[in-house]
Amino acid sequence: MINWRVKSLDAILATAEKKSLHRTLGAFQLTMLGIGAIIGTGIFVLTAAAAQKAGPGMMYSFIIAGFVCAVAALCYSELVAMAPVSGSAYTYTYAVMGEVMAWTVGWALVLEYAVAAAAVCVGWSGYVMGLIQKATGFVLPEALSHGPAWSIVGGMPSVDFSHGVVNVPAIIVALVITMLLVKGTSESAKVNSILVAVKVTALSAFIVITLPMISGDNFTPMLPNGWIGTQGSGVGVVGAAASIFFAYVGFDAVSTAAEETKNPQRNVPIGLIGSLGICTIFYMLVAAGVVGSVGAQPITSITGAVLSPDSAEFVLRCKELAAAGSAPIVCSHEALAEVLSKLHYDQISKLVGLAASIALPSVILMMIFGQTRIFFVMARDGLLPEKLADIHPKWKTPWLMTIVTGIFVAIAAAFFPVGQLADISNSGTLFAFFMVAIAVLVLRKTDPNRARPFKTPVVWLVAPMAAGGCLFLFFSLPTIAQLVLPIWGSVGMVIYVLYSRKHSHLGKAIAAQEAAKK
Repeated sequence: MINWRVKSLDAILATAEKKSLHRTLGAFQLTMLGIGAIIGTGIFVLTAAAAQKAGPGMMYSFIIAGFVCAVAALCYSELVAMAPVSGSAYTYTYAVMGEVMAWTVGWALVLEYAVAAAAVCVGWSGYVMGLIQKATGFVLPEALSHGPAWSIVGGMPSVDFSHGVVNVPAIIVALVITMLLVKGTSESAKVNSILVAVKVTALSAFIVITLPMISGDNFTPMLPNGWIGTQGSGVGVVGAAASIFFAYVGFDAVSTAAEETKNPQRNVPIGLIGSLGICTIFYMLVAAGVVGSVGAQPITSITGAVLSPDSAEFVLRCKELAAAGSAPIVCSHEALAEVLSKLHYDQISKLVGLAASIALPSVILMMIFGQTRIFFVMARDGLLPEKLADIHPKWKTPWLMTIVTGIFVAIAAAFFPVGQLADISNSGTLFAFFMVAIAVLVLRKTDPNRARPFKTPVVWLVAPMAAGGCLFLFFSLPTIAQLVLPIWGSVGMVIYVLYSRKHSHLGKAIAAQEAAKK
């Protein structure tokens, strides 16, 4: 049946050998790529959104999200070591559950990588504009520095242009990073390593300054919005975990570089687990510094109602508090720099803002990198136009695919706020992680004798925890983010039926075999 076209791991590896990417990356570069993809908007920007949803309880949110990512990383590592080719969850699903599910996962990964890149572009915009304002006093009009606010009103999407129209700085950084990736993977990795060093230095300075200034009073009340908010609200500790999950997910972008990695069976698992472990330590220390030094209690409406950090009412309330000179950290677009300003470390605040402005593009780079490699493999399989998979004769990169992806990222960054982009990205990511966990279990049954250079420990416990954790967080996202996944998936299925099914290389091979038998 067409719904169960399965491309074996042997066939996947053979396809990769025919049209492959150049292997240039080692364990250190992969770990740096992972750190570059993970540490970014999630901690530099979304800390404020997490505080609005959970207050000091966001400390628990980081633990919950980090745990789900850790068990998912163990599942990823086994599959990557078995099939060190580009494609991430798309490739693994193709080998286990067939073409239709693989297409669904590949299509969902657009939400993870491209939309995540757009979210980081918006986060970068907030930092760079704040830095420019502090240095020169120049303020770009809101209409050109913020996208509109989106919400669900009466069951229908609603857009509010009163606080922004188009985010021009976000468009610019998206296009610049796209051009860098067109130029070459090796060059991109070298630039990324420098940016990672800048980013880690900034976070280390923040930790050293804020941890000695922690006050226990700032952790009370610890759970102002409780553990779980109302269905679809996205607030509470678990709702914040579903959003802050975005801060961790870059680790799986390492797997998309498997086909460009030397000794991938050894180096890819090191890059995956090493980068996740390093970043988790940073996150917990930074979150403790934010909460303990200046407090992180959420703001409410005049009537005491909990406000979503992406709502027009929240933006208006923050402006009112700013006018009164009492805007809390939850209102900031540059949370870590704002914390240091409140602690009267103005010069260091500017340096942290500068570091974020310089280093956040490394996350955009890795997200667009990951997206283009997934599209590359889908085109190589015939599910997307093969012309998109053309390798540039000089730069040895999928240049056309990279340009198309960069344009998509720029458009999304221009018209959506960072928090909603992060939640939408999470919906696709959680679906992909869920499928990876299931794929590990299925392959243990269907192909138990295949060599596994890395084996997920206690797989019958770890993989179900990863799958269950992903479902739990998905249904804790705001309603608008939950709705995007099935809507986006429906669009993808239309494309599959009209184009991909007919052009699939695997489908053509199966048809040829059936014709030969007749």
